[in-house]
Amino acid sequence: MKKTLPWLLWTWLSAVILAAFFYAPISAGFAGLAGDSPQSSRIVFFHVPMAVTSFIAFLVAAWWSVVYLRRRTPEADRASAAAVEVGIVFCVLATVTGAVWAQVQWGDFWNWDPRQTSIALAIVFYAAYLTLRSAIEDPETKARISAAYCALGFFVAPFLFFILPRMASFSLHPKPASAEFEWRILIVVLGGIIGYSGLFFWMHRLRCRSLAIEERLMESFDDDR
Repeated sequence: MKKTLPWLLWTWLSAVILAAFFYAPISAGFAGLAGDSPQSSRIVFFHVPMAVTSFIAFLVAAWWSVVYLRRRTPEADRASAAAVEVGIVFCVLATVTGAVWAQVQWGDFWNWDPRQTSIALAIVFYAAYLTLRSAIEDPETKARISAAYCALGFFVAPFLFFILPRMASFSLHPKPASAEFEWRILIVVLGGIIGYSGLFFWMHRLRCRSLAIEERLMESFDDDR
């Protein structure tokens, strides 16, 4: 079963990619500056699922941080760190795909739109978490302080992803109602969210394993010294 799941995941993602280009219709509400580039709407099928997946990853990281603070197990610490690392990857990908779409829609890769700013702040917040971990040498102290910092993600992630963008009086991002989404577009977007979320959990599991191997190698190296 474990060997079958990756193949199912890649089959699902392949189907989503094909559906994004050959099944879902283009949306006239996403025409570019020249008015002749509605194909840019297809970026939504990658940008939105990646952004949602990064949000899920940061919530998973916060959950494992709380677990560590309660149980003080190295497995929970590794799971939290791995979730942040993979989450940042998806967050950066969401930012890049969003920047490409912004260039088509608004004529520039970066426009300081509230959603662009909020996702950039999310990257800074979790990059600071990784910097904090690398700055502390003692394993127990590193895990404890990192967990306390990352647990704030239960509040920071929802604020940056959903609350802060809506606090702005103006946004270049179209509202769902004005995007003229039809059911085929929504189906592919939801399929992408499911697929990329599955990809996150698969990558998270692999990263947890690699972190455990790295810790064992470091311990054996210290014993040899």
